[in-house]
Amino acid sequence: MKTKIFSILTLLVLVVLLFSCGTNNEQTNLIDLNPVRTEAVATFASSLTQTLVARPTISPAPTIEPTLTLTPGTEIAAATPTKNRCYNLLYLKDVTIPDGTKMKPNEVFTKTWLVQNNGDCAWAPGFMFSNFGGDPMRGAALKLSKSIPVGLKYELSIDLVVPSGIYGLIQSSWRMSYEPDMYFGDTLSVNIVVEDPNQPTATAAP
Repeated sequence: MKTKIFSILTLLVLVVLLFSCGTNNEQTNLIDLNPVRTEAVATFASSLTQTLVARPTISPAPTIEPTLTLTPGTEIAAATPTKNRCYNLLYLKDVTIPDGTKMKPNEVFTKTWLVQNNGDCAWAPGFMFSNFGGDPMRGAALKLSKSIPVGLKYELSIDLVVPSGIYGLIQSSWRMSYEPDMYFGDTLSVNIVVEDPNQPTATAAP
Protein backbone atom coordinates (compact mmCIF):
# COMPACT_ATOMS: atom_id res chain seq x y z
CA MET A 1 0.00 0.00 0.00
CA LYS A 2 2.86 2.42 0.81
CA THR A 3 4.48 1.71 -2.61
CA LYS A 4 1.24 2.55 -4.41
CA ILE A 5 0.82 5.87 -2.59
CA PHE A 6 4.48 6.76 -3.32
CA SER A 7 3.98 6.09 -7.05
CA ILE A 8 0.89 8.31 -7.15
CA LEU A 9 2.72 11.15 -5.37
CA THR A 10 5.63 10.83 -7.83
CA LEU A 11 3.20 11.04 -10.75
CA LEU A 12 1.67 14.23 -9.32
CA VAL A 13 5.11 15.83 -8.91
CA LEU A 14 6.03 15.07 -12.54
CA VAL A 15 2.74 16.60 -13.73
CA VAL A 16 3.41 19.77 -11.76
CA LEU A 17 6.96 20.02 -13.15
CA LEU A 18 5.79 19.57 -16.72
CA PHE A 19 3.10 22.18 -16.28
CA SER A 20 5.51 24.75 -14.78
CA CYS A 21 8.20 24.29 -17.45
CA GLY A 22 5.88 24.94 -20.37
CA THR A 23 5.95 28.37 -22.28
CA ASN A 24 3.41 30.28 -24.26
CA ASN A 25 5.35 29.71 -27.50
CA GLU A 26 5.20 25.94 -27.09
CA GLN A 27 1.48 25.69 -26.46
CA THR A 28 0.93 24.04 -29.80
CA ASN A 29 3.32 21.16 -28.91
CA LEU A 30 2.29 20.92 -25.19
CA ILE A 31 0.40 17.82 -24.20
CA ASP A 32 -3.00 18.43 -22.57
CA LEU A 33 -2.26 17.50 -18.95
CA ASN A 34 -5.75 18.04 -17.50
CA PRO A 35 -6.89 14.43 -18.14
CA VAL A 36 -3.68 13.15 -16.57
CA ARG A 37 -4.13 15.29 -13.47
CA THR A 38 -7.78 14.24 -13.17
CA GLU A 39 -6.92 10.52 -13.45
CA ALA A 40 -4.11 10.83 -10.94
CA VAL A 41 -6.31 12.59 -8.38
CA ALA A 42 -9.09 10.02 -8.89
CA THR A 43 -6.65 7.11 -8.41
CA PHE A 44 -5.22 8.67 -5.26
CA ALA A 45 -8.69 9.27 -3.81
CA SER A 46 -9.69 5.69 -4.61
CA SER A 47 -6.63 4.31 -2.84
CA LEU A 48 -7.43 6.36 0.26
CA THR A 49 -11.02 5.08 0.24
CA GLN A 50 -9.83 1.46 0.11
CA THR A 51 -7.67 1.95 3.17
CA LEU A 52 -10.60 3.28 5.17
CA VAL A 53 -12.88 0.25 4.68
CA ALA A 54 -13.60 -1.15 8.13
CA ARG A 55 -12.92 -4.78 8.78
CA PRO A 56 -16.03 -6.78 9.67
CA THR A 57 -16.35 -7.68 13.31
CA ILE A 58 -17.53 -11.04 14.57
CA SER A 59 -20.20 -10.78 17.25
CA PRO A 60 -20.31 -13.58 19.85
CA ALA A 61 -23.25 -15.94 19.48
CA PRO A 62 -26.03 -15.29 22.00
CA THR A 63 -26.13 -17.64 24.95
CA ILE A 64 -29.30 -19.73 25.10
CA GLU A 65 -30.36 -20.59 28.64
CA PRO A 66 -31.99 -24.06 29.01
CA THR A 67 -35.62 -23.92 30.06
CA LEU A 68 -37.97 -26.53 31.51
CA THR A 69 -41.39 -26.61 29.88
CA LEU A 70 -44.23 -28.36 31.71
CA THR A 71 -47.39 -29.23 29.84
CA PRO A 72 -50.71 -28.74 31.63
CA GLY A 73 -51.38 -31.55 34.06
CA THR A 74 -47.69 -32.49 34.43
CA GLU A 75 -46.69 -33.30 37.99
CA ILE A 76 -43.22 -33.82 39.43
CA ALA A 77 -43.22 -36.99 41.47
CA ALA A 78 -42.14 -36.54 45.06
CA ALA A 79 -39.70 -38.94 46.66
CA THR A 80 -41.48 -41.62 48.68
CA PRO A 81 -39.94 -43.43 51.66
CA THR A 82 -39.02 -47.05 51.06
CA LYS A 83 -39.42 -49.91 53.52
CA ASN A 84 -36.47 -51.53 55.21
CA ARG A 85 -35.50 -54.35 52.84
CA CYS A 86 -33.10 -56.12 55.18
CA TYR A 87 -35.93 -57.82 57.13
CA ASN A 88 -37.72 -60.91 55.82
CA LEU A 89 -39.69 -63.92 57.09
CA LEU A 90 -40.13 -67.26 55.33
CA TYR A 91 -43.05 -69.59 56.09
CA LEU A 92 -41.93 -73.22 56.43
CA LYS A 93 -44.93 -75.22 57.73
CA ASP A 94 -47.89 -75.45 60.11
CA VAL A 95 -46.85 -77.07 63.38
CA THR A 96 -50.41 -77.24 64.80
CA ILE A 97 -53.96 -76.89 63.40
CA PRO A 98 -53.41 -77.58 59.70
CA ASP A 99 -55.73 -75.92 57.19
CA GLY A 100 -59.27 -77.37 57.17
CA THR A 101 -59.23 -78.53 60.79
CA LYS A 102 -62.83 -78.90 62.09
CA MET A 103 -63.53 -77.12 65.37
CA LYS A 104 -66.44 -76.16 67.63
CA PRO A 105 -67.65 -72.65 68.56
CA ASN A 106 -65.77 -71.07 71.52
CA GLU A 107 -63.09 -73.75 71.37
CA VAL A 108 -59.72 -72.52 72.59
CA PHE A 109 -56.63 -73.57 70.64
CA THR A 110 -53.01 -72.59 69.96
CA LYS A 111 -51.84 -72.06 66.41
CA THR A 112 -48.11 -72.53 65.79
CA TRP A 113 -46.12 -71.83 62.60
CA LEU A 114 -42.52 -72.73 61.85
CA VAL A 115 -40.77 -69.82 60.15
CA GLN A 116 -37.23 -68.73 59.31
CA ASN A 117 -35.47 -65.37 59.34
CA ASN A 118 -34.19 -65.37 55.75
CA GLY A 119 -33.41 -61.66 55.60
CA ASP A 120 -30.11 -59.80 56.00
CA CYS A 121 -30.82 -58.43 59.49
CA ALA A 122 -31.71 -59.96 62.82
CA TRP A 123 -35.21 -59.47 64.24
CA ALA A 124 -34.84 -57.23 67.27
CA PRO A 125 -36.66 -57.52 70.59
CA GLY A 126 -39.89 -55.53 70.38
CA PHE A 127 -40.85 -56.67 66.85
CA MET A 128 -44.58 -57.42 66.74
CA PHE A 129 -46.40 -60.45 65.27
CA SER A 130 -50.01 -59.29 64.92
CA ASN A 131 -53.30 -59.78 63.09
CA PHE A 132 -53.19 -58.58 59.48
CA GLY A 133 -56.66 -59.49 58.24
CA GLY A 134 -59.60 -61.85 58.52
CA ASP A 135 -61.12 -62.77 61.88
CA PRO A 136 -58.65 -62.09 64.72
CA MET A 137 -60.31 -64.88 66.79
CA ARG A 138 -59.57 -62.88 69.98
CA GLY A 139 -55.86 -63.42 69.50
CA ALA A 140 -53.41 -60.95 71.07
CA ALA A 141 -50.34 -59.65 69.24
CA LEU A 142 -47.07 -61.38 70.07
CA LYS A 143 -44.10 -59.20 71.02
CA LEU A 144 -40.64 -60.67 70.54
CA SER A 145 -38.67 -60.77 73.77
CA LYS A 146 -35.34 -61.74 72.21
CA SER A 147 -33.35 -61.25 69.04
CA ILE A 148 -33.82 -63.75 66.22
CA PRO A 149 -30.59 -63.95 64.20
CA VAL A 150 -30.39 -64.34 60.43
CA GLY A 151 -30.99 -67.93 59.26
CA LEU A 152 -32.59 -69.14 62.50
CA LYS A 153 -35.77 -71.25 62.34
CA TYR A 154 -38.32 -70.13 64.92
CA GLU A 155 -41.81 -71.14 66.07
CA LEU A 156 -44.46 -68.44 66.37
CA SER A 157 -47.50 -69.33 68.50
CA ILE A 158 -50.77 -67.45 69.04
CA ASP A 159 -53.62 -68.43 71.41
CA LEU A 160 -56.99 -68.17 69.61
CA VAL A 161 -60.68 -68.80 70.27
CA VAL A 162 -63.14 -70.13 67.69
CA PRO A 163 -65.86 -67.49 67.10
CA SER A 164 -69.43 -68.33 68.03
CA GLY A 165 -72.39 -67.88 65.70
CA ILE A 166 -70.16 -68.16 62.63
CA TYR A 167 -70.04 -71.38 60.67
CA GLY A 168 -68.14 -72.67 57.73
CA LEU A 169 -64.62 -71.64 56.81
CA ILE A 170 -63.04 -69.04 59.12
CA GLN A 171 -59.72 -67.49 58.20
CA SER A 172 -57.25 -65.28 60.08
CA SER A 173 -53.98 -63.73 58.78
CA TRP A 174 -50.89 -62.65 60.76
CA ARG A 175 -47.64 -60.85 59.90
CA MET A 176 -44.43 -59.61 61.51
CA SER A 177 -43.62 -55.86 61.69
CA TYR A 178 -40.64 -53.84 62.91
CA GLU A 179 -42.68 -50.62 63.37
CA PRO A 180 -46.43 -49.92 63.35
CA ASP A 181 -47.80 -50.76 59.87
CA MET A 182 -44.30 -51.66 58.61
CA TYR A 183 -44.87 -55.35 57.87
CA PHE A 184 -42.43 -57.71 56.22
CA GLY A 185 -42.17 -61.33 55.12
CA ASP A 186 -44.78 -63.99 54.35
CA THR A 187 -48.35 -63.77 55.63
CA LEU A 188 -49.21 -66.63 58.00
CA SER A 189 -52.80 -67.90 58.05
CA VAL A 190 -55.20 -69.94 60.14
CA ASN A 191 -57.97 -71.74 58.22
CA ILE A 192 -60.49 -73.72 60.27
CA VAL A 193 -63.96 -75.12 59.57
CA VAL A 194 -66.78 -74.67 62.11
CA GLU A 195 -69.83 -76.89 61.69
CA ASP A 196 -73.35 -75.73 62.61
CA PRO A 197 -74.55 -77.99 65.45
CA ASN A 198 -78.21 -77.33 64.53
CA GLN A 199 -77.80 -78.61 61.03
CA PRO A 200 -78.62 -82.31 60.76
CA THR A 201 -75.87 -84.51 59.54
CA ALA A 202 -76.41 -86.60 56.47
CA THR A 203 -76.79 -90.34 57.09
CA ALA A 204 -75.88 -93.04 54.67
CA ALA A 205 -78.82 -94.86 53.01
CA PRO A 206 -79.21 -98.59 53.93
